[in-house]
Amino acid sequence: MSEELAPETPEAAEAEPIKQRKNGLYPGISDELAENMKSGWADTELHGLEPIAQASHTAARRAALSARFPGERLVVPAGNLKTRSNDTEYAFRASTEYAYLTGDLTQDGVLVLEPSKGGHEATVYLLPRSDRENGEFWLDGQGELWVGRRNSLTEAEQLLGIPAKDVRELPAALAGATGPVRNVRGHDAGIEAALTDKVTAERDEELRVFLSEARVVKDAFEIAELQKACDATARGFEDVVKVLDRAEATSERYIEGTFFLRARVDGNDIGYGSICAAGPHATTLHWVRNDGPVRSGELLLLDAGVETDELYTADITRTLPVNGTFSPLQRKIYDAVYEAQEAGIAAVKPGAAFRDFHDAAQRVLTEKLVEWGLLGDLTVEKVLELGLQRRWTLHGTGHMLGMDVHDCAVARTETYVNGTLEPGVCLTVEPGLYFQADDLTVPEEYRGIGVRIEDDILVTEDGNRNLSSALPRRSDEVEAWMARLKG
Repeated sequence: MSEELAPETPEAAEAEPIKQRKNGLYPGISDELAENMKSGWADTELHGLEPIAQASHTAARRAALSARFPGERLVVPAGNLKTRSNDTEYAFRASTEYAYLTGDLTQDGVLVLEPSKGGHEATVYLLPRSDRENGEFWLDGQGELWVGRRNSLTEAEQLLGIPAKDVRELPAALAGATGPVRNVRGHDAGIEAALTDKVTAERDEELRVFLSEARVVKDAFEIAELQKACDATARGFEDVVKVLDRAEATSERYIEGTFFLRARVDGNDIGYGSICAAGPHATTLHWVRNDGPVRSGELLLLDAGVETDELYTADITRTLPVNGTFSPLQRKIYDAVYEAQEAGIAAVKPGAAFRDFHDAAQRVLTEKLVEWGLLGDLTVEKVLELGLQRRWTLHGTGHMLGMDVHDCAVARTETYVNGTLEPGVCLTVEPGLYFQADDLTVPEEYRGIGVRIEDDILVTEDGNRNLSSALPRRSDEVEAWMARLKG
């Protein structure tokens, strides 16, 4: 990674407000160089740009937001870069709320809805093109010669369908604003500082909750993006199966890297940290260290999802025999989880309670645990009443899915887990059984086996659609699929 061409003398630093890296190799900038860098650049302004694909959808989302909070100024920031180490940053990911309402994914952006007669006027505040007159474009660490060209404000207006202004002017404008204001917190400290005496935590939380609940039912654009994410994820799983021999020769990291390559080629990124859990690691729900061995004869639990360029993610899990064939005990446990998932998926339909698919899957798993003699002489009903099956089922059977892998997370309980399913809701169905390596309450041969099967299910007008159906689920189909991919 190169270093900025930094003026480091006290005189230069005083004259140049742009922050420079300490210990740069150049002690200063001559007047001649500074003047030279101002001119001789072609005009790269883009004209006649078409709106982004979701512009009409983001407009409808903003209209719904406007209707919910009439007469109030609403502020929704994208967020800022976060430092990873010294002067390097994590890859930027716009806040879900901002991306949902604008379709813009750039850092430092802020959407402001100003109350007006009959609703609100929306403005998106963005960083404009780097200033060439003061040298920002080549001296500043975030200048365009360092990190790449960004859209001009005029270009952004054409793409997003929203008037655009310079975000550097926004804090002062907000500081002088009057009337009620709400802000989505946790993304931009500068914006929060400008609004510190104008907002309350309670009112801001109401805005955040509304935007979470607005995403419960997906529009047509979102459904298409989720399908795209699932299709790319299926290709990623196929990539992994093809290289399991190399993973055996190295570690779970080979699996992680293989899937990540697919995520970056077919999408923006992974939607969450991939769980590449081989052998007993499969019993750890969020195993993301991915540094363990991959052994023939054991199972690989792969829980991963591609995030599309518009930030919609899949969330799929398959549990695969590393050598391509389930052992009799592995198959018994796997088939139990498959049967539970089938029951859960069947319960996903319009008008059903959100909890129904969880209850259906948990009942099947409990029946299996009782049948296998792991709960003594207790009945299925008693086990469910006491929740004793949770020693081995551990987690809820699913969650909503969208721009966040655990989407709509701050929605009210009555809207989410106590709510009713309707067409356009997308959720995961992911039952599992996990027998810890040190669990003395189960036969020794069970210990260290973990199985989860997870699919992304869309509620439709007449039932549901499995968006991740491209990946086989039944044990015999999994074996045939793996054999075909391995050649």
